Amino acid sequence: MSLQRVAILLGKELWYGPKNFIFIFAIVLPVVLSLVLSLALGTLFSEKPRLGIVDEDSSQLVTMFEELDSVDYEEYATISDIKQAVESGGLDMGLVLPDGFDNSVIRGEGLEITAYIWGESLAKNRTILGVTVANLIREMAGQEAPVDIVTIALGDEVSVPWSDRLLPLIVLMTVFLGGLFIPAISVINEKEKKTLEALVITPTSIGDIFLAKGLLGFILSLSMGILVLVLNQAFGAQPLLLIMMLALGAVMASEIGLICGALIKDTTILFTIWKTGGILLFGPALIYMFPNIPQWIGRVFPTYYFVDPVVAISQRGSGWPEIATNVFILIGLDIILFGVVGLVLKRARQFAT
Repeated sequence: MSLQRVAILLGKELWYGPKNFIFIFAIVLPVVLSLVLSLALGTLFSEKPRLGIVDEDSSQLVTMFEELDSVDYEEYATISDIKQAVESGGLDMGLVLPDGFDNSVIRGEGLEITAYIWGESLAKNRTILGVTVANLIREMAGQEAPVDIVTIALGDEVSVPWSDRLLPLIVLMTVFLGGLFIPAISVINEKEKKTLEALVITPTSIGDIFLAKGLLGFILSLSMGILVLVLNQAFGAQPLLLIMMLALGAVMASEIGLICGALIKDTTILFTIWKTGGILLFGPALIYMFPNIPQWIGRVFPTYYFVDPVVAISQRGSGWPEIATNVFILIGLDIILFGVVGLVLKRARQFAT
């Protein structure tokens, strides 16, 4: 395998790729879908997260929130007032700061504060507010403060906004449309046009060809995944961790694409398999759209271990400890698929010769 030949082949794929309808489709569809849904659901130009505070002891935290431009802040006199505002949807979060809050934080004492959450608020708003509160408390204490935020959901907890429900489907479609289809169709076209045999007569190996096509799918898949999360304002508080998950998902998508390209004879069969077997890819996203369905069912689908960490990071503000198990399972699946790609390469060599 030669990295120089792989780079040349990749450059060729990037040059001729935009002339392919599927290449353009894989770029345009996720962007258009994201924009249409954002406009239809009113999230493209959504307002700032709304926070209310009941301050029982003139906390410094109130002053810090008043100086923020990224949050709409309002102070309430009583707990009953702020609960009513949250339950009616007037606030995304209502925070209750107890008497002596500042002193306890500065001394590093363990402390519990209550946060009322509107059950139908956007996940990104809850994430922004949760991270902002934690950061400001840390800034006020000058260190990691042992403050436990106890959240209480008010309103309709089951009514997850459709913008949140549809995000996993959009991300899965984006990552797998480009990552799977581009390598698969590229390999199939090479076989149909008999150019695969011509390439392997040269010093170029089947491994070089497959790696270049897989890299193209990976690059397109990762780039579009990042763009779609930006358009949906769903990067959360840990963008690097989220990009890592998109990269692992893009690896899975491109590996499946190479396997399909090696085993499938023509594009008609590929589209038939995509339509009939799409449930294996999009099952977790479809289950996530309907919270009343037992969510554990999603674990039987391989793509669950990609989409669940993405949702956890972007919508629930989760970090590495919460997603580590699913990430290791996803890495294991990627390694298994890499082995399968190696097996189909042998078949491709036989076909080419």
